[in-house]
Amino acid sequence: MVVVGAGYAGAVASKRLLSKDPSLRVTVVNPRAEFVERIRLHQLAAGNHAATVPLSTVLHRKAQLVVGSVASIDATGNAVHLVDGQAIPYDYLVYAVGSSSRPDHIDGALENAFAVDEYDSARRLQQRLAVLPAGAPIVVVGGGLTGIETAAELAEQRPEFSVTLVSCGQIADGLLESARARIRTALLSHSVAVIEGSPVTRIDAHSVELADGRVVESGCAIVATGSTVPDLARTSGLPTDSESRLTVDDTLTCTEHPNIVGAGDAVAIDVMPLRMGCQAAIPLGAHAADTVLRRIAGRTPRPVRPRFVAQCISLGRRAAVVQRTDADDNPRNTVVGGRTGTLIKEQVCAYTLNWGVDARRPVMSTWS
Repeated sequence: MVVVGAGYAGAVASKRLLSKDPSLRVTVVNPRAEFVERIRLHQLAAGNHAATVPLSTVLHRKAQLVVGSVASIDATGNAVHLVDGQAIPYDYLVYAVGSSSRPDHIDGALENAFAVDEYDSARRLQQRLAVLPAGAPIVVVGGGLTGIETAAELAEQRPEFSVTLVSCGQIADGLLESARARIRTALLSHSVAVIEGSPVTRIDAHSVELADGRVVESGCAIVATGSTVPDLARTSGLPTDSESRLTVDDTLTCTEHPNIVGAGDAVAIDVMPLRMGCQAAIPLGAHAADTVLRRIAGRTPRPVRPRFVAQCISLGRRAAVVQRTDADDNPRNTVVGGRTGTLIKEQVCAYTLNWGVDARRPVMSTWS
């Protein structure tokens, strides 16, 4: 077995494979030797969490870790080719390459803005904040959950800065108004200025320009407006959708190569991607492993049945909002905030590492 990627989906897939059948030979290929807690990267940027643990403490003890980047996948020859020239053969492959930030749709963002949803970019942001003078204006672009968490965390942890959150529509679109009201109240308590209803059209070294003509001064711009996936599947000739996600059926099997299964952000199930994040990646990783195990045993794989539970938004270390959802990820009339919401959010974050990923614990979250 080769698992490409050791994020939430890949780590759980390798854990599930070896916990069910320790005789398997599982090789995990990942660009770094650390597991990155992506849901804590806004804390890394703010300087109050490392957001990484060694993969040696997370992966199953029988998993072989290869630190390197995959250049291509040879689906005909059943081999993974690394950038350094190494070729790793496989009988089955789990494709779990994750996602990354997408700032390229805003003029000047690549050159003048930072992102917070990848480890290296969050580290660069942390280093930039370390040299900013007190009173410097920070502009967070994106009113989704990542942008909200980043703005609140920075405002609370680094009160010497002035933080503005800019959203093309209303913030936290998709949540109930009662949840949005709690979020606005928390942002206000941290003195975060909120601009809604105007997209950002350009970012330069000192300002952020809005579509309505306004110009917001910026000493540091942070883009949190969406994610993209690596084009590894597309460039390797595997079937993909228009966003380069590997297309898989409802068992997570590649539509053209049944010994390749996908999990996490970088797959489209029946050409319909799910909301990106660890809430989907962890059970999808487990299900991908189950699909492989059933094929090895000569049994028909089962379809995945997504069952979302909630959307959790941290608002600094002392506040959070938890919006309950139905299985299809639609909001329900239950919103929890305040200290209770903070406790739930922190427990969820701890669970993803200590129970979701850590191979010493059983897999508790599946969509099988």
